[in-house]
Amino acid sequence: MTPVIEVRFKGNRREYFTWPSEDSSPLRLDVPVIVEVERGQDFGVVSALGGIAEKKCQRCGACGGQEASPAPRAIVRLATPEDRKTATDLRINEEDVRKTVRDRVRQHNLPMKVSDAEWQWDRRKLTIYFTAEQRVDFRTLVRDLAGLFRTRIELRQIGARDEAKRLDGIGRCGRQLCISSWLPEGRPVSLSLAKAQGLSLNPVQISGPCGRLLCCLHYEHEFYVQQRKRFPKEGKTVGNERVVSVDIFRERVTLRSEDGTTRVVTLEQLRV
Repeated sequence: MTPVIEVRFKGNRREYFTWPSEDSSPLRLDVPVIVEVERGQDFGVVSALGGIAEKKCQRCGACGGQEASPAPRAIVRLATPEDRKTATDLRINEEDVRKTVRDRVRQHNLPMKVSDAEWQWDRRKLTIYFTAEQRVDFRTLVRDLAGLFRTRIELRQIGARDEAKRLDGIGRCGRQLCISSWLPEGRPVSLSLAKAQGLSLNPVQISGPCGRLLCCLHYEHEFYVQQRKRFPKEGKTVGNERVVSVDIFRERVTLRSEDGTTRVVTLEQLRV
């Protein structure tokens, strides 16, 4: 059986490849490799092996699953020191490329923000990542860039969360962004999640560096939903008292009587 290997590229981009099990050089994590891509070869680092890579490949679904792919791309070979130097030089050059592309975008007066630039290892393709509020007609820009860099140009529009995943950063919690460290994909987040958890509904206070609502609002949402089913809703009348607030962690309920006095009871006492 030919094993599936996960390979990580720049900007936390991950793809899946095959590596013959009979090969004399077994792969290890964090080993740089040269892989087969649509038009040429690219440089990446092994990020998952064995069963973990198999499960992640199936969950990805980008190619319809390993069994559905008629001709899975392969890892060509282990990267040599010269290959690594070429990749490093390209990473350094990409910053200059990004600045040049930004200048050309301004010259063409296009409503788009250039986020990142990524060379394919063999320089047969240059991918420009950008964000925009609306659809952008960049055909003239592509021709301009193709003439400038003498290679195939691909402009790829991404969302704010995808931009954060590529560029990485530190969240308000002081740790690396979830979307760039371990979270497979950024799911949509609505204010209803914050409301259910009793958090501030001010988007500024519950948004991440990308400007979108925090991905972590999803993590404990199901716990809050299930716990709140055990408590009476705020504003509901219980006997001659009204529920002012509930504390799902200490399992306490604050009640207010008609004369304005308040008392705190446990959930168990309330049910008696």
